[in-house]
Amino acid sequence: MIYPTRTAIWTAAAGAPATLLVALLVPGRWYAALAWPVAVLLATLADALLGSRPAQAALRLDVPRTASVGAPVEAAAHVTIAGVPPARAQLLLDTGPLLKAEDGDGLWVDLHAGKASAAIPLRTVRRGTARIARGWLRWKGPLGLVWKQRIVPLDATMAILPDIRPVRDRGAQIFQRHALQGLMAQVDRGDGADFDALVEFRSGMDRRAIDWKQSARHSKLHAKEFRSERNNQIVFAIDAGRQMSEPVAGLSRLDRVVSASLLTAWVALKLGDRVALHAFDSRPRIASGLVSGAAAFGELQRLAARIDYSGEETNYTHALTTLATRLTRRSMIVLFTEFTDLTSAEFLVRAASRLVETHLLLLVVLRDEELESILDCRPRNADDVTRAVTAAALLRDRLMVLTRLRHLGAHVIEAEHDRVADRLVQGYVDLKRRNLL
Repeated sequence: MIYPTRTAIWTAAAGAPATLLVALLVPGRWYAALAWPVAVLLATLADALLGSRPAQAALRLDVPRTASVGAPVEAAAHVTIAGVPPARAQLLLDTGPLLKAEDGDGLWVDLHAGKASAAIPLRTVRRGTARIARGWLRWKGPLGLVWKQRIVPLDATMAILPDIRPVRDRGAQIFQRHALQGLMAQVDRGDGADFDALVEFRSGMDRRAIDWKQSARHSKLHAKEFRSERNNQIVFAIDAGRQMSEPVAGLSRLDRVVSASLLTAWVALKLGDRVALHAFDSRPRIASGLVSGAAAFGELQRLAARIDYSGEETNYTHALTTLATRLTRRSMIVLFTEFTDLTSAEFLVRAASRLVETHLLLLVVLRDEELESILDCRPRNADDVTRAVTAAALLRDRLMVLTRLRHLGAHVIEAEHDRVADRLVQGYVDLKRRNLL
């Protein structure tokens, strides 16, 4: 494809006043007025014929096989232009909806002997299989009057997986901070319900732990020490409905809670608990079995990568009732969700009231920072006042729903998007220390 540059268009337009003046002053020689546009046209045609042709351009693209959602990645582009190559060329990729190019206007590369290699910065914005189907290469002719462009078909794919960078970067640190076994086992004795050892009673120990039969046998006071129980069942129930697809700071709520659930699942597996994953929108979509051991984390990661974005409304009654029927013993259910209206919140409260009768429910929601910013912003006109009043009403309804859930016996975590993982791990460990399971 060859088309004129902005320079050619402005050059042709610049001759319009002189052309009009010649036609007015010398009407008998009106055809002389065509000299300027004809000269520009001939120069443009000559520029199109000089230099490299579009068919002489080639593009090869190398991308990573996998990447984490929300993470920056680099694609390596290799450009080759034969013939009389230009000094510079512009490159643009068709990244699709899952990727975003950091330089949306295209990347300029300097060619040496008709070849160039460049790193194209990209950012993953959604999970799935990203496909880069084509790329555009264009460069100017020697006179700068035409663009020469070629559309190059590509077949580059990249699997965008849930973000497990917190597991790699902070998992060990968080585990050491909250560990219930291993290096910190001595500290946590007495906090659980599983019998650990019979020791001599010391000042400061709980008198209810005294074993009177053993004390009478040894003629000394002996007490039972307990440790935090293992093999608890932790189920991560992730709402994948329409409201969870809304972006928060450039990343959807769903992707943020999936990352937080994976980090907490990794900690739970390391602590000896059994973990399951449950995703739903209008109906259950993914329902895994319970797995245990750190080696099972890879399976959870693959299942989390299959949680798709949905435009359907969430059906709490169907999803949570189905989940409850699958559980044969008391479990901790970590429910990630979002609600904005009292109608859907009412269904959530009813479903939660049935769950808390048998199971331990931990509800996780992200703070609505957009509404809070509207409320905190100083109003300058009537529209700002209206927005602030509406935001205050929505936040008040949200607080009322969360308060009702707390009164029912559910534990609620409302955290910022960048702190939800740490808050969730802390909440899980606190509930485990308190032996609420």
